Amino acid sequence: MNIAEQLDKVKIVPVLVLNTLDEGLAVCEQLCRNGLPAAEITFRTAAAESIIREASKQFPEMLIGAGTILNIQDLHRAFDAGAKFAVAPGFNPKVVAEAVKCNLDFFPAVCTPSEVEQAMEFGCRMLKFFPAEACGGIPMLKSIIAPYKHLGVRFMPTGGVKTSNVESYLQIPEVAAVGGTWLNKCDDQTIIDAVEIAKKYIR
Repeated sequence: MNIAEQLDKVKIVPVLVLNTLDEGLAVCEQLCRNGLPAAEITFRTAAAESIIREASKQFPEMLIGAGTILNIQDLHRAFDAGAKFAVAPGFNPKVVAEAVKCNLDFFPAVCTPSEVEQAMEFGCRMLKFFPAEACGGIPMLKSIIAPYKHLGVRFMPTGGVKTSNVESYLQIPEVAAVGGTWLNKCDDQTIIDAVEIAKKYIR
């Protein structure tokens, strides 16, 4: 099962900013306990690498990715720690080229047709749409998808996605999953509610 197919099985990936290893493991346990075994652990804190490494061991059933990958060094740190995919907030050709060379599941972010074409030139078929709402939301994403859908490109919208609009994103066939920023350090019920939403769209 490739990474797009794995994302299709969860549909909502919590985007997490975690400050300590203990905090990270507790959040991963909470997600698994409530039926959402997925997380994008962002490289915005010093603890991200150690959380990915230990969580990958303790929760092998989780689809754990690394977020905010801005350079080649962090790209390798993330995958060496056990990340199954990685994403960036922008499109850096050097990082994309390194990921392609090393056969790593890396999703650069795009918000214009030109960036989609640049990413596809590298062979990328899974892209992050970021910042989703600030860039025009559903109408903009549909407009970007239209000229390229016959080429099999998939998207993971992130940024401003929340309970009030998540289903509108998930209804788009080319959306493999969404990045759930609202699920950062949330309560059990919020996770359970997200799982129920996701179940409607799992193929």
